[in-house]
Amino acid sequence: MYSNLMTYILLIFVLSSAVLSADLKNQTGIENALNSKYDLSKPGSNTKQYFNLTTELVNYAPDGKRQSKDIYKLSLRFIPAENGNKEQYECLRFSFQFGDSAMRDIPSLKNMKYTFFSGIDEKNNVFGIDHAAFENLTGSNGVPLPPDKSYHIYNAFIDFHGFCNVFAGKTADGKGIQDLKKIGEKIVHEASYSKPPTHLGKNFAEGSYFQNGKIILGFKGLSRVNNKSCALVSFDSGESSFKMINMPMPNFEIVTNGSSHYWGDIYKDLQSGWVQKVEMHEIVISQTKLPVEPKIINAAIERYSVIVNVSADQIF
Repeated sequence: MYSNLMTYILLIFVLSSAVLSADLKNQTGIENALNSKYDLSKPGSNTKQYFNLTTELVNYAPDGKRQSKDIYKLSLRFIPAENGNKEQYECLRFSFQFGDSAMRDIPSLKNMKYTFFSGIDEKNNVFGIDHAAFENLTGSNGVPLPPDKSYHIYNAFIDFHGFCNVFAGKTADGKGIQDLKKIGEKIVHEASYSKPPTHLGKNFAEGSYFQNGKIILGFKGLSRVNNKSCALVSFDSGESSFKMINMPMPNFEIVTNGSSHYWGDIYKDLQSGWVQKVEMHEIVISQTKLPVEPKIINAAIERYSVIVNVSADQIF
């Protein structure tokens, strides 16, 4: 009886020691991960990538009630450089839904290819995306899209590259993601206070712009997306502003001034260097002045965007 009791006590001691040892090892592993240095600036590998981007845009009435919701969906493919060709992006599909209407495609954007350019090219195109491609857009039902809707379609491409290339990529000058080495660090990104033009072909006149505020990037931690180990990086635009000038006909100028605040998270694969997911929230407040009644239109908009790195059979 005594012998059995001692054996039982010894077994409990051994098991307790093993559990304690495992806990200590786990704790040490966590501490090592939290205190390690990481390279977040790794460029994406030269392999095909597919992305889905979804943006939901909700309009608010002056009394705070939610009104119509617009949905924009973009599928992009990254085509790696090979056989002397430069790497390119290709729009596989762009679809939209305005309010309660049916989801429709934009035929003219299907298979549109372009070479990403970091910044503004000699034609004043942002990221190498041709403004002319977004003039006179029509849905698959043949109905022309109004200028403000066309701008949101164009802006989906700008959002994608802003988050996946500018924020998640190494900067040539100034602070960027390469300066985030340890969890908990924050930097002021070089894109702070940048003022890219937003005049979009014939839809929006010169003098239209979007100006970022003080952009903060932060290394929040580690996460898992698509079964990949990712750095979790936050971004916050600070106090951003914009001006849009639309002239649908001679001597008929429509001017919109407003402010914006956007923020979110980027999940970047530590191995391949490719972004696996982005979540973004934005609040937009604006006032539009018209040369005719009602003269002034005030607007409040909330945007929510998600970018997901997917396989070829998961595109929209």
